[in-house]
Parts: sequence; structure tokens; C-alpha cells
Amino acid sequence: MPFTPNFILPSKKSHEALWFVFHQDRLLIKTGPNGYIVPRLCDLEKFKPSLIRKQYLGSLDGTPCHAAELNNNNDVLDGFALKGLRELFFGQLEEELVWIAGQANQLVDWNRNHQFCGKCGRPTEDGQNERAKVCPRCNLVNYPRVSPAIIVAVIKNNTILLANNIRFKSGYYSVLAGFVEPGENLEECVAREIKEEVGISVNNIRYFASQPWPFPNSLMVAFLADYAGSEIKTDTTEIRDAGWFTADNLPAIPPRITIARQLIDWFVFIQNG
Repeated sequence: MPFTPNFILPSKKSHEALWFVFHQDRLLIKTGPNGYIVPRLCDLEKFKPSLIRKQYLGSLDGTPCHAAELNNNNDVLDGFALKGLRELFFGQLEEELVWIAGQANQLVDWNRNHQFCGKCGRPTEDGQNERAKVCPRCNLVNYPRVSPAIIVAVIKNNTILLANNIRFKSGYYSVLAGFVEPGENLEECVAREIKEEVGISVNNIRYFASQPWPFPNSLMVAFLADYAGSEIKTDTTEIRDAGWFTADNLPAIPPRITIARQLIDWFVFIQNG
């Protein structure tokens, strides 16, 4: 049984429930013999951390899943640690749990940032019939926000365009991405971002796949596009370096869990097919 989202708290308390607890965007994990483990309620009860802004996420194979914030990181004891989600993307946590942790991170961020009404300033309340923050005074409703972004593999003959973004701490290269602007459709965003970041034109833009990206609330919509003209000229405020790479001469690239890697793997498969 896959993960089933839900916002209605179960009536019965489960000591086996999984708790995705964050402190300053880092996930509380339990260290195990073969990697990291998401703690269960019975694990947390051993040291009774101070948890705030609790939310119910849903169930995984019938096991309830909850999210919360750790009120003080001094509550972390031996056998537990706080790890950034990006670090856990590199195979240190089961992939299904990584994505649930990503959803938890997004909802924790949304909950923290909507404690007060943005219109009249009154403290908000949890919605009764849906996951929402409702103002009891002016009835303004805020739902968890999703920010659409595009990510695109640009192909030129037998090469793919990869770039090293200034934000990348590990030095790897990836396909280009960017957020959708108001009034813009996804294909227009693809063409604009590519032009702004590396100065080239593209055509034959087509959909590939999509993936939630919890840093903190993006939906990555992936495309393929063909090179249509101009030479690479990087926007040095975002891109450190960019170039065309063949399937047998790739630089360091993102981990397999990411949709960026799926685009690159598709390119390698097509070239070797």
C-alpha cells in the first residue's frame, strides 16, 4: 500500500507512527546500523522532545505519519541527529521516506509562515474540512502553496547542455531550471530561462515528467527542447559554467532520485540505444 495523504488525525494513537520532525529545515533522524531511520513515536517517547505545530500527513502501508517542529535542538540525544534533506537525497534514507519527508518539510514551512492572517493580522485556525489556514475574523483561507518551476534538457545533435549553478555546493553540473513568472505559460518559461541563463534559443519544447521539489514548495515540470541557435553566454549571477557534453563524457551530475538526473539518464539511454 503506497503513501495515502490525509489531514484528519486518526482517533487512535499509534506508538509505531512515523514522526517527521524538523528543526530549522533539518530532519530529526535515528541512526541505525544500515543508515538513517525516521523515528517512531515509541522512539521519541524515550526522551520526550518538545514538539510544536504538529500536523497529520497520512499513512504509509497503514502506518500513521506525522510532521512537527522541534522546539529546541538541545532535545536531540545520542542515537539521533539533525540532517538536511538534500544530504538524505544521496541514498541515506529510503526513497519513499525521503519524499514523505519532503512533503512534511513543505507543510511545516507553510504552517510556520501562516500562523497569522496576511490580510488582517489575526491568528489563524486550522481548517475543519480541508488542509488550510482560516482567519476567523475576515475568513481569508490560505492553502499550502506550490510554486511551479520548469527544468529542461536541451539537446544539440549528440550533446546535452549542462551547467554548474553558483548555488551548487558540491560542484556538480545539471540541466537548467527556473521559476514560472505571472502571466507566463510553461513553454514560454522554458524559452525565457534558457535565453536568460545561457543566451541560446530553443524550439520543439515537449513535456517529459514532473516531480515535487520540497525546497521548500516547488513543483518541477520537466521538458525536453532542441537547440535552435546562438552561442553559449552565461549569466554570471546564476551560472558559473555551462557547456555541451556527450553521453560518454559527463561531469559530476545530480543523484538518481532527482528529475534532473532522470533527464540526463534519458539522454544517455537515447545516445546508447
